Amino acid sequence: MRIRGLGVIDDAVLELAPGLTVVTGETGAGKTMVVQGLALLFGGRADAGRVRPGADRALVEGRLALSEQSPAVLRALDAGAELDEGVLLVSRAVGSDGRSRAHLGGRSVPVGVLGEVGEHVLAVHGQSDQQRLLKPAEQRAALDRYAGDDVLLLRDRFRADWARWRDVTALLSELTAAAADRARDAELLRLGLAEVEAAQPVPGETGDLTAEIARLANADDLRTAASVAQQSLTGDDADNEDALRMVTAARRALDGAADHDPTLAALAARVAEAGHLLADVAADLASYAASVDADPRRLAAAQERLAVLTTLTRRHGAPDIDGVLAWAADASTRLLDLDGADDRIAALRAEEAALETSLGEQAVVLSAARQQAAARFATAVTGELVELAMPHAEVAATVTQREAADGLPVGGRRLAAGPEGVDEVEMLLVPHPGASARPLQKGASGGELSRVMLAVEVVFAASDPMPIMVFDEVDAGVGGRAAVEVGRRLARLARDHQVVVVTHLPQVAAFADRHLHVVKADDGVVTRSGVVALDDEGRVAELSRMLAGLDSGLARGHAEELLAAAAEAKR
Repeated sequence: MRIRGLGVIDDAVLELAPGLTVVTGETGAGKTMVVQGLALLFGGRADAGRVRPGADRALVEGRLALSEQSPAVLRALDAGAELDEGVLLVSRAVGSDGRSRAHLGGRSVPVGVLGEVGEHVLAVHGQSDQQRLLKPAEQRAALDRYAGDDVLLLRDRFRADWARWRDVTALLSELTAAAADRARDAELLRLGLAEVEAAQPVPGETGDLTAEIARLANADDLRTAASVAQQSLTGDDADNEDALRMVTAARRALDGAADHDPTLAALAARVAEAGHLLADVAADLASYAASVDADPRRLAAAQERLAVLTTLTRRHGAPDIDGVLAWAADASTRLLDLDGADDRIAALRAEEAALETSLGEQAVVLSAARQQAAARFATAVTGELVELAMPHAEVAATVTQREAADGLPVGGRRLAAGPEGVDEVEMLLVPHPGASARPLQKGASGGELSRVMLAVEVVFAASDPMPIMVFDEVDAGVGGRAAVEVGRRLARLARDHQVVVVTHLPQVAAFADRHLHVVKADDGVVTRSGVVALDDEGRVAELSRMLAGLDSGLARGHAEELLAAAAEAKR
């Protein structure tokens, strides 16, 4: 891995060996930058504040040697990456402006893809992870991961059904609370529809009624007008000239001369046509005058009908009776929806009850699986504590439930529940025989807590398929023989994983397969040559510094003794 422009590191190359790689150095030399570089390389959050002052960007590059069938390589190939002689090249750049760029196998990829690859490659365990594991919710999540797919699948199914149950319950509450409003709206719609149905309006009826009322109300005037007009056209009085007689006289006057001039013949034809038209109009006027009848009853009925329709249009805010009919059609649909709400409530109640029953049954199965996993987990961690110089300590992982009046019905009880089930998981420590079991954060000293949490981390790691394990100063507060046992356990873990440990303990550093020493120059910069892979002589000098703060003869003797003991333990 190569790091440039990250924190105090200007330019440094780290060759991480198979087995156990230990990183040491003075406080502030930049050891933690190694862990942060790995985190960045696999999709960690970009922070422009980590870019070295004066540098335009921080750059981390890595070479991964993995099986071509590993999930990480398959995900990379799916993203368009290419292998370089079987090696996967990864790089991540973070600009001083906060912008981030990622490359995988020679291809530019979203940072999220690096994170997906990293999920199959790298597990980082640090003091912050230990503190997080002290929280009950994190302990439950950790136990689920330790338990494996059997519990994870049960939990995921419970979580999905829980989300549906909560949605159904919320919707049911909403519909039930609005039941009174729906009933009132439905009743108003029924009344309105009944009124429209009773009136039985016809499209365009208002206009027809208005015209009929006008005709009936003015029947005498209409009949008189038609009669006078008809008399003017074809009067029976021989002493008065009517229009038809005058037109007939005009036609006769033209007939004799029309044969001598085509133009006059055309005019004569038009006069004859006018005569015919006047005769037809006169006949129609006579017929109309005879048909007009003043009917007070019909007039009153028409006026009453128009009043009914006018009331309907005004009540429903419609411009005309067509608008009333449109409202009635829409109201019928709305009424069906409102009436259907009761059926929906019944269906939702049935679904809610079924989900509640199913969740209760799932909670029982999930709790039993967690209790079995908790027993295995406690036994494994207790066994690790024996290896970490706490032979009489015991760790218990309890799975309990808490009753709640509004909780989930489970086996005849109502239990407090959430998306993860009804269980509360807590890790307890019995530091020595006769002591009472207490929560980890209350039952252990600083050194004991560090060892217990390291044991927990090791148990998780043992069941974790991650090829690379990083431990960042997880041995804080440990010393003496316990520190030797921490180193021994990390070395054993390194048989099956590539393990990188940042430590201040010489007892841990003595177990390294490769020892990297971070040296900061006088100007505060870690250069390429500032990360040194120590040889045997260099390891003795570094362990002397870590033991005594100086490279003295007595410190060297202790360092050589540590290295020999570690080598013997590893053999």
